[in-house]
Amino acid sequence: MSGAAALHQVQMEPKEYKSEVSVVWCPGCGHHGILNGLYRALAEAGIDPTKLVNISGIGCSSRTPYFIKSYKMHTLHGRAGAVATGVQMARPDLAVVVTGGDGDGFAIGGGHMPHMARKNVNMTYVLFDNGIYGLTKGQYSPTSRPEMKGYTTPYGGPEDPMNPLMYMLTYGATYVAQAFAGKPKLCAELIKGALEHKGFAYVNIFSQCPSFNYLDTVEFYRDLVFEIPADHDPTDMTKAIALARRPNGKAPIGLLYTENKPTLDERVAEFVTRVGGGPDYDINKIINLSRP
Repeated sequence: MSGAAALHQVQMEPKEYKSEVSVVWCPGCGHHGILNGLYRALAEAGIDPTKLVNISGIGCSSRTPYFIKSYKMHTLHGRAGAVATGVQMARPDLAVVVTGGDGDGFAIGGGHMPHMARKNVNMTYVLFDNGIYGLTKGQYSPTSRPEMKGYTTPYGGPEDPMNPLMYMLTYGATYVAQAFAGKPKLCAELIKGALEHKGFAYVNIFSQCPSFNYLDTVEFYRDLVFEIPADHDPTDMTKAIALARRPNGKAPIGLLYTENKPTLDERVAEFVTRVGGGPDYDINKIINLSRP
């Protein structure tokens, strides 16, 4: 189990994780369903709010930390993952959760995503995927479809959308799942699994934006998704990739892949002990290793 999820479990109801700040998302926004899933997941995993750090960048979904009882950091656009990595390495006893959108995570923040995955940073990353920049009123995002007529693409887009699941699987994330905001129970189940996972856990969640994305509606997502069969083996990378490639044009929801391997903080701790001979190591010993 990740960080404080294992060390500081408490018994709380989902509603007890709500902060005093009022949720300000538009009526009908899918983010409401994801937030409810988060509350439920935190309660079911028994996360102590005083041992929880919720970090975000910029965007509608990046307002999430204000609505959850936790320590929180509202950082720069696209830099939530980098800040979260620093927090987790400095305080591996805490549960670190990043909440952000497709633009924040895969456009300006895209350079950080593969490194969090390949290093297996012990954190949970919940990405609210609405296929558009909502906060800045409708620009094309990395997950927008070519048919998207947004603020920056009034005639549609010239490029195909990226596939977040393929991205995460390719770069080595050790927990990869996908959900739809219209199914908050499944959102909660997958986020809980991510919180309890030891390593880099990524949950991609489709979320409708009724204010600026008129293409990807609730009805569209309901028709797009299909639940991963119960007999799927989430330890089989080949099968996970086959699902991520959207067989028959349908997007899978559920747990695609999981594996257990050492996390970055564990590897660094082992390295320090091995090279320095204990916590009071001499930095000069490490420096001298690089000298001829």
